[in-house]
Amino acid sequence: MQVSVEATSAIERVITITVPAARIDDKVSSEVAKTAKTVRIDGFRPGKVPLNVVKKRYGQGIRLEAIEQVMRDAYVEAVQKENLQPAGMPSIEPKDMSEGSDLEFVAKVEVYPVVELADAANISVERVISEVTPSDVDTMLETLRKQNADWVAVEREAADGDQATVDFVGYIDDEAFDGGEAKDHKLVLGSNTMIPGFESGIIGMKAGESRDVMVTFPDDYQAEALKGKEAKFVITTSEIAEQSIPELDDAFVEKFGLAESTVDALRAEVTKNMERELNQAVKAKLKNALFDGLLANNPIDVPSALVSQEVDGLREQAAQQFGGQGFDSSQLPAELFQDEATKRAQLGLLISEVIKQNEITVENDRVQSFLEEMAQAYQEPQQVVDFYLKDKERLAQIQSAVLEEQVVDKLLESAKVTEITLGYEDAIKPKAEAATKVEESAEA
Repeated sequence: MQVSVEATSAIERVITITVPAARIDDKVSSEVAKTAKTVRIDGFRPGKVPLNVVKKRYGQGIRLEAIEQVMRDAYVEAVQKENLQPAGMPSIEPKDMSEGSDLEFVAKVEVYPVVELADAANISVERVISEVTPSDVDTMLETLRKQNADWVAVEREAADGDQATVDFVGYIDDEAFDGGEAKDHKLVLGSNTMIPGFESGIIGMKAGESRDVMVTFPDDYQAEALKGKEAKFVITTSEIAEQSIPELDDAFVEKFGLAESTVDALRAEVTKNMERELNQAVKAKLKNALFDGLLANNPIDVPSALVSQEVDGLREQAAQQFGGQGFDSSQLPAELFQDEATKRAQLGLLISEVIKQNEITVENDRVQSFLEEMAQAYQEPQQVVDFYLKDKERLAQIQSAVLEEQVVDKLLESAKVTEITLGYEDAIKPKAEAATKVEESAEA
């Protein structure tokens, strides 16, 4: 068998393979003999059909199947002989399949790129230094109070921040339009959930009052027929309610199911949760910055098969977020995820190379610590730890996360690190371009 390999790009190989005719003939003869033992032909006893009869009736089909099998086997042999690392399935094109001639075919396949890592000293990152202050805890407790507020009906004019229960009908040129009507709609004034002018038009109204409010739909409004149009909304209020924020006392604390229903206990629990969130956010920022630096310093081509795998994973995540069970993720265009999938595939190859070059192996004590820290967010931490330790698939996910942490530690040994001090709110805030992705992950 003759093999020649041409590198048409950093990751594509064109393999030309020539298989001797004798190998094809031997394979065909073998398959004809097998067929003769099982085939049934009138006039012959089972297993006694002459080979020439079998070859005459089934020879063409047997030869094509034999050629396909020989090409598959020869391709595998060629890949092993040339020490290639295919990253996906090949495309195979026969060149000469004529009987009595050597079989020649061409296989095109993408291979894993050769990765030569640049010095990690070229990577510059910022390490965030932050802490949870008593003032931060006070702010969080105030947020909890507002989240648990009730709406209480009032007999006065609506003001900014009130909740108005309204019926409304929208008109353009004195004709009601589709989607412009609602009944008993609860709207917090100042929430900016409606088009500009709608909420401000309700301010000053009392329960039972009606008012015409003129608005103009934005030029970038989602409904094409309404873009830039002036509309009149006839709005009737049935209730005006103001927020009643509960006192921060022991009765309020009971809602959270703590072992001890005291304000001090709630403050301690909130502090612990905020510190855990802060720690995770700071670690994530540093990891993302290091990995971005790793990508910037090591541009590589990636096989399309790896990108396709990442696209499929991102599609599934999006399907779970938007459609839940039963949503066909294949309906989502691959182009939506192409850039992120390519980045993930590149990063996966680079991280693997860091692990390989530095002979990094997962540290079991770090896996245990990772699990215990993660489990603190649950009511029964030990049950969570035991659950992961008993599930090989989920444990493998944790081990992979720990291995990434060890890669981060290795990169930090060489990278240029600058420390910056941020307040809690800024420290936990994701980068602007990553904000949407973080929200999607949390919802998923």
